Amino acid sequence: MLRALILAILIAGIDQASKWYVLLDVMNPPQVIEVTGFFDLVLAYNTGVSFGLFGSDSEWRPFLLAGVAIAIVIALFVWLYKEPGKLIAVSVGLISGGAIGNVIDRFIHIGVVDFLSFSISFLPWRIFNPWPAFNLADSFIFIGVMVLLFDGLFLTQSKGNK
Repeated sequence: MLRALILAILIAGIDQASKWYVLLDVMNPPQVIEVTGFFDLVLAYNTGVSFGLFGSDSEWRPFLLAGVAIAIVIALFVWLYKEPGKLIAVSVGLISGGAIGNVIDRFIHIGVVDFLSFSISFLPWRIFNPWPAFNLADSFIFIGVMVLLFDGLFLTQSKGNK
């Protein structure tokens, strides 16, 4: 439990530091910085959830979305308490830290700060060009979910078979 909490705080700190660096230095003034043919640094504010879903300028939206994120973080820690494990602790730490980093954004910015933009422009049908921008918190959440799936699909079953 303590491992997950420390990791969550570390991840939220790394996420916030990256966003402030991008806001105060890299994107001052806002611009598009082409890093490769398929990756750019941009500045976007997401007022919704994944891929901008449910985004709006409503005054209550940040509170609702932050409340959902905090409820998920609490549920993950309750689950970790009931089902302790090193990989689960890492996963909960990554997901919680990313979620907390994005919650912080909802209250100090006009939305979650996104700055990593990939495009798949080499495909002939131009699908996902560009892919919605995201940030380090989103990446940590994704990695945490993948670790959780790996543990649940492969490691937990082998533990149950012994």
